[in-house]
Amino acid sequence: MKLVLSAVCCIALGSVAMAAPKKPAAGAPMTDQQFVNFAAQTDMVEANLGQLAQNVAAAQPVKDYGQMLVTEHTKDFGQLNAAAQQANLTVPNAIDTQHDKTLIKPMEKLKGAAFDRRYTQEMIAGHTKAIAVYKKEAADAQNPAIKSYAEQALPVLQQHLQGAKDLAKSKSSAKGK
Repeated sequence: MKLVLSAVCCIALGSVAMAAPKKPAAGAPMTDQQFVNFAAQTDMVEANLGQLAQNVAAAQPVKDYGQMLVTEHTKDFGQLNAAAQQANLTVPNAIDTQHDKTLIKPMEKLKGAAFDRRYTQEMIAGHTKAIAVYKKEAADAQNPAIKSYAEQALPVLQQHLQGAKDLAKSKSSAKGK
């Protein structure tokens, strides 16, 4: 009886795993549409959080960094739209539920120095991830317009990452004073 029950459980679990949507294998290239979706979410989230930083951050450098992200990610969103249009791909025009629930909403609850710390951490993590994805797309994109967009966006993302790291360093050196 135990053997039959074990077999039924294994079959049921296998069926559930097979019904789950397949994610690309780790290291497998994204499709150009998946990349466009990722890039659009990145731009919209960064601009949204940059606006939030201007309103609730305690430190002026954090507010200034937020303003820079609003400006540059808004500009980038326009460049992404142009590249996607050339490639006949669609660009999402709203932040998805996952980013809203796991990043935007929690950040909206923070103010002052607590916001500054978390925002800086999120910008380092987010830009590090974005750079890795953009590098992969710059190498693997199927469409030349998307490949060119990814290549051109990379140096800007790298500047954003360095800016976030500089904010983190200035915060930690300010604590030591």
